Amino acid sequence: MKNMNFEALFLGPKAENRDFFKEILNFVVDEHIHWRRNFHPDDVPSITLADQRREDFIRTQQKTQEVILQLSSLLKKSSIPWHSPRYVGHMTSDILMPAHLAYMFTMLYNPNNVAWEASPETTRLEIEVGRDLAQLMGFDRETAFGHITSGGSLANVEALWIARNLKSVPLAIREIQPELVAGLSERELQHLSPARVLGLVDVLKERMTEIKERSVRGRGLKPFQLGKIFLPETKHYSWVKAADLLGIGLENVVQVRVEENYRMDMTDLEMKLQQTVDAGDPILAVVGVVGTTEEAAVDPIDKIIELRSEFEKQGVSFYIHVDAAYGGYARSVFLNEESQFLPYEELLDTLDEKSIITKNFGWPSTQVYNAFKAVAEVDSVTVDPHKLGYIPYQAGAVVFRDRRARQLISYFAPYVFSEDDADSNSLLLGSYIVEGSKAGAAAAAAWTAHQVLGLNVEGYGKIIGEGIEGAQRFYQHICEEPLIRVGDRSFRIAALTEPDMNIIVYALNEESNNSLEQMNDLNRRIKEKLCFSPNKSVYVYDFMVSSTTLEHAEYGDQPQKFLDKFGIPESEWEASHEVFVMRSTIMSPYLTEDFTDVDYLGQFFQNLEKLLQEIIKEE
Repeated sequence: MKNMNFEALFLGPKAENRDFFKEILNFVVDEHIHWRRNFHPDDVPSITLADQRREDFIRTQQKTQEVILQLSSLLKKSSIPWHSPRYVGHMTSDILMPAHLAYMFTMLYNPNNVAWEASPETTRLEIEVGRDLAQLMGFDRETAFGHITSGGSLANVEALWIARNLKSVPLAIREIQPELVAGLSERELQHLSPARVLGLVDVLKERMTEIKERSVRGRGLKPFQLGKIFLPETKHYSWVKAADLLGIGLENVVQVRVEENYRMDMTDLEMKLQQTVDAGDPILAVVGVVGTTEEAAVDPIDKIIELRSEFEKQGVSFYIHVDAAYGGYARSVFLNEESQFLPYEELLDTLDEKSIITKNFGWPSTQVYNAFKAVAEVDSVTVDPHKLGYIPYQAGAVVFRDRRARQLISYFAPYVFSEDDADSNSLLLGSYIVEGSKAGAAAAAAWTAHQVLGLNVEGYGKIIGEGIEGAQRFYQHICEEPLIRVGDRSFRIAALTEPDMNIIVYALNEESNNSLEQMNDLNRRIKEKLCFSPNKSVYVYDFMVSSTTLEHAEYGDQPQKFLDKFGIPESEWEASHEVFVMRSTIMSPYLTEDFTDVDYLGQFFQNLEKLLQEIIKEE
């Protein structure tokens, strides 16, 4: 939608849009009340006026009010101020007012999206959201399948669940109709492409029950050698959980090194894939990340696609999943209103002309651009509406390029589903997903946000782009003013890497210090003044950040290159093998001049100087 005023989309850091918010909230509550009253209006009230005047009735409502007031006090005291531009910590921010209102409105009806009978409208909306997200990823919205999950972790589990079951299907088909795979060795059957396997499934869809019985779904893992999963060192911890839950085993999770920019090292991936093939082992899946949880790095998805094509020349294919739980919605920055991926130079011009991301920042790089574009060619994607979709928790999502894949995990509860309707009724969500009962409010919130904004550069792209520019401004400030002087002492601040998206990882060190232990201690002391502690009131913080530790066990020796910026010798890294860093996620659009006249970024660095002064006094 062109000419949209984005300041009207949030309640605002100071609840500036409170009147509108309350007006709509009152309206939706009234609508719900009218709905209840109008269902068989001739029915007599179950709760009479006499009931409402009884002392125990009044005492009960008073007790409810007292506890609600107590809850309000607790929440105001210790809730994290995601809404404020002063919060630059984890991957959360103020949420979109349309989504917030839709969520609250829908909760009153309490729909259960396990099946359409328990949620006639919100299940349909969830299917629509799945199609929206499929189109956002570059898939065909009519042949893909997507749905809301509780979060990215469960979405990752579901993707790996399908990849696991898919891997065993060719061997099952060899048993029930061998002529379809005649001439193929077991090794070749283990390395068929996902598209070819789903093509075979389509031919045998009338015998799907037999396929399931003879696949890992029916026989378990023991008869099958499913292979290894390849993930970057920056992987989310949910992947290790998924391998455990699905019986794949942690010994089959292969970590691929990352480069200095914390993107997957393609040379290392190719080498480890080839070693696996040479050893006669199958490759189950390769997972690339678009928006790593620590650095928001964007893996070279285009190169992973190219690598699969090269291995297919050897007769070896594998499943490709993209974990874009954080970065998925950022693909809207690249799309025009017809959902077409903009050519590179046109994109740069568009972002500049629309005052979304100034062209002189050079974002996106061609590597980031190519990676986002290539997402359209993978098999499945995790994407979280409750992150860069700016809608309330819980709302993750998973999208599959080919909806036929869902047949590999479908179940039917007789009292909820009819198996005869499986192919014709796409609203039987509970039969195709991990979860059973699930709130319809998240689907309604996502659908409403999509309808109001649009998943393109004119809509979501504008808000997400503002955060990306905010991160570029943060990085630029660090590069241009790397020294913070406090009296006669100087402290160097440096970023881990130039941000691919809108997360900055950085640390400080006193110029005269070459001890990693002392550097880590300094950053921990800064963190204590910038990260919420349960024994403090949230109101004492001027700014809030998050933090993390870069450890050898996860990243190998890559963090040593970061320590070089501070003059910390390699021997210090070898002795400790961990560096403590701060992490700021710039999701708030109120950090750039397009949305506010307040220089919050400037104030952040001034506050950092003040904290260093306090630390020096405490020594």
